[in-house]
Amino acid sequence: MKSHDLLMLTAKAADDKRAEDILALNMEGLSAFADYFVICHGNSDKQVQAIAQEIKEKAQENDVDVKRLEGFDAAKWILLDLGDVIVHVFHKDERSYYNLEKLWGDAPLENIEAAFTM
Repeated sequence: MKSHDLLMLTAKAADDKRAEDILALNMEGLSAFADYFVICHGNSDKQVQAIAQEIKEKAQENDVDVKRLEGFDAAKWILLDLGDVIVHVFHKDERSYYNLEKLWGDAPLENIEAAFTM
């Protein structure tokens, strides 16, 4: 699966579980380990876990190897490594604390609106 297709699949899966403030950073040329970062959040531990689980299941259904999944039990910041796409699913309070959008402020936003109508 192409990295942009995987990005859209990931955004759609997050949206299906009502993730909030979903955004994608285009990391091409800025990162040697991923083409895109997806960042989103949920409002409870259960929602954060549900978002991550949905992304994992949709990736596996499409024969995408989930290389790493960390933070699932704590449900404060779950990281899913899908190869070309790295997904950060935060609990709302943790997202503002870590502020990855600012940390990677040089990365342009990728338009993922089409994923929400798929």
